[in-house]
Amino acid sequence: MGSVSAADVRGRVEALLAGWDPGAEPGEFLRARFDAGLAWVHFPVGLGGLDAPRALQAVVNAELGAAGAPDNDPRRIGIGLGMAAPTILAYGTPEQKARFLRPLWTGEEVWCQLFSEPGAGSDLAGLGTRAVRDGDGWVVDGQKVWTSSAHTARWAILIARTDPDVPKHRGITYFVCDMTDPGVEVRPLRQITGEAEFNEVFLTGVRIPDAHRLGAVGDGWRVAQATLMNERVAIGGGASVPRESGMIGPVAATWRERPELRTPELHDRLLRLWVDSEVARLTAERVRQQMAAGTPGPEGSGLKLSLARLNQQLSGLEVELLGEQGLRYGDWSMVRPQSVDFYGRDAGYRYLRAKGNSIEGGTSEILRNIVAERVLGLPAEPRNDKDAAWKDLPR
Repeated sequence: MGSVSAADVRGRVEALLAGWDPGAEPGEFLRARFDAGLAWVHFPVGLGGLDAPRALQAVVNAELGAAGAPDNDPRRIGIGLGMAAPTILAYGTPEQKARFLRPLWTGEEVWCQLFSEPGAGSDLAGLGTRAVRDGDGWVVDGQKVWTSSAHTARWAILIARTDPDVPKHRGITYFVCDMTDPGVEVRPLRQITGEAEFNEVFLTGVRIPDAHRLGAVGDGWRVAQATLMNERVAIGGGASVPRESGMIGPVAATWRERPELRTPELHDRLLRLWVDSEVARLTAERVRQQMAAGTPGPEGSGLKLSLARLNQQLSGLEVELLGEQGLRYGDWSMVRPQSVDFYGRDAGYRYLRAKGNSIEGGTSEILRNIVAERVLGLPAEPRNDKDAAWKDLPR
């Protein structure tokens, strides 16, 4: 990192505001902000950053927020910001970084993640989507599932099998897929909430140029690990949040506003969950500080695991606290949301949506294995498929 200070950053913000009206068309301001190096200050100069400490991003955000500057709607483009961008930065070519990062950050191009498959379950390395070399490109066939934002995405990060003759972790390659290309079909998956936030994606003879490959051929598993670690930190950590943010917020508010609903037993449960929520919030802050010093570690998996459990317990307590009122559900109409509002709707929605927290971004069962092996150093589970060719594995 360079020697950029908080004063330097404030000076750049002042210069940006002097040249661009924050009340003007948001796209123009966001593009100017990126070019000024104030998008993500820890990124290199020329790629939206200043090669500065990540902690200085908070200074930028505070100054621009006070000026009423537009944001890039991180909830709508979270996959691009939290998963695609750090992977492209780490493994992309200079041409890929120059092409993708600016419209990704401004929100002009939405990204999705084509990782999960119906036939692989939680064993992501067992994926069967094939990419076959054809001249200066690849032809991809297969099916992905649980793909958030696929219905709005312009680009996708994709992993596919390029060599079935080697063990499953070694024959995977990582690509950038154009979601508007012929052969890409997106179908909605309606969830327990009534929404279709997730999608199935069918890939039939989709041609991807080799210039859209990230990392070496056959090295896709290693590249994907960088994406997954960033994904879990993004889900579990995200930006700094104040006390009583997240699911504990509406539950605590209901408790304060509705004294007639209280019982001693509910009081004890709420107190325990409030303390757990605060522990999770402070742990997230620690993960963010670790990220400021380097790449995310497996601690993000532990945080994501604990937040999934907390959200389900808190949303269940809220429904219980409200009694019959908690069982009401506002709207079952089928919609395909642009972003997910976990906490802003009624208690029934929060209760149903929280069920997905232990599946999305890595199931809780898989995350427990990661914490056991990579954080606690416990022996790995016996794996008889580790050295067998993928094509010989039972399916």
